Amino acid sequence: MSQKKTDSLPIMTEHLRAGMRLGVAVSGGADSVALLHALAARQQELGLVLRVLHMHHGIRGTEADGDAQFVERLANGLGVRFLRRDVKVPERVEEELETVEEAARKLRYAWFDELLCGGDLDAVATAHTLNDQAETVLLKLMRGAWTEGLAGIFPVLERECGVIVRPLLKTRRSEIEAWLRRSGLDWREDSSNREVKYARNRVRHHLLPLLEEYNPQIWSHLGHMAEIAQDDEAYWQAELARLLPSILLPGKPVRGGGRASSTHPDETSVGMEVERLRALHAALRRRVLRAAAEGLGCHLNFDQTELLLEMCEGKAGRRQTLTAEVRAERSPRELRLVRSRSSKTGEQAEYDVAIPGEVVAEAYGLRLTASVSHGDFSGLHAKLRGHKPGDRVRLRYSSSFKKVKEVLERMRVPSGERADWPVLECQGEIVWMRGADVVSGIGESAGFRIEVEEL
Repeated sequence: MSQKKTDSLPIMTEHLRAGMRLGVAVSGGADSVALLHALAARQQELGLVLRVLHMHHGIRGTEADGDAQFVERLANGLGVRFLRRDVKVPERVEEELETVEEAARKLRYAWFDELLCGGDLDAVATAHTLNDQAETVLLKLMRGAWTEGLAGIFPVLERECGVIVRPLLKTRRSEIEAWLRRSGLDWREDSSNREVKYARNRVRHHLLPLLEEYNPQIWSHLGHMAEIAQDDEAYWQAELARLLPSILLPGKPVRGGGRASSTHPDETSVGMEVERLRALHAALRRRVLRAAAEGLGCHLNFDQTELLLEMCEGKAGRRQTLTAEVRAERSPRELRLVRSRSSKTGEQAEYDVAIPGEVVAEAYGLRLTASVSHGDFSGLHAKLRGHKPGDRVRLRYSSSFKKVKEVLERMRVPSGERADWPVLECQGEIVWMRGADVVSGIGESAGFRIEVEEL
């Protein structure tokens, strides 16, 4: 299976070096096949020692078997050593309560890390393209990402024992497929890439082609935005590393000077001098406030951050609840963030959810939107509530119902956070649960679509 003599596919080589043992992740799709051929053609010139890495995810049945066989033949034809790892994504999904995409990605990167830390490889190359970059930037923009989220996919990702490089990140998929056709090279098509139930596929097949009608350069513009955001993020991270140690004050001030940690075992806090915050530019002040909250395990959205900015300028004595666990307190000298993980008592909050419809559930720190894709379910209502003893759910890839209590234990949710863990009940079934991939009879028959935004 030798490659035909043709024009070369442009790849980024600045992160490659002579003598590098480079694993090339090849799924069998157009992008990864092109990357392997392009690197193999320049292997001697660049001084690389190549390995082909293929992971069989244990899904898509005979189609995936065919992918693995195709990639092995490709590697053998190019004279490159072939390494295969078989995993069972459905089992990982059930055990860790992750989405299929999350589970597959984590298993892939765990294998990459194993090869890097075991001394087998110096780096791994993945075939992310300009299309992947544009899709990622748009997805993060639609989810309300901060500017660092617009950085999208980085051309090189530092890992504990090596690096992940993306040599095709500035190349469009259409260029890659055209190059493969000119070169007379085959590739495999993954049927799951056409399933529009995945947000990325909807962006890929519907949104980006529509945007391209308005601006044919949308792909490169989104790629440029990612590059700018990456440089900006590197600058801000260096600034925060320099400034945060002198701004963030652990615990709370005590009379006579000094600071003390909370006497409550489930409470942590951090303070910031108001005058010091006011002296900072608004852009840096936002970063500092968000970094302070992240140190307590709380990721602030835009509205929460703006609320803290207002508290910096407002009067002392004000208190605000940011999430179910985190609150902000304004004293004459400080703005203080406090996280309490204590169990709650009293009645659980309940919210009626019309379907289709939306509810803002402040008690659970989320906005939930519910809709159905088919069938006549007019007048259908659901109830968003905290879980109760005896509640059971059926998880995707699970053969039987499980107690919510057991699921929370498997999710490693701290005991103090379990009391009001939210679930959505419809016609006596739990159709959604925070952090879990739940399936239900009513959900399947109605084509339930649940979207959640953390407040």
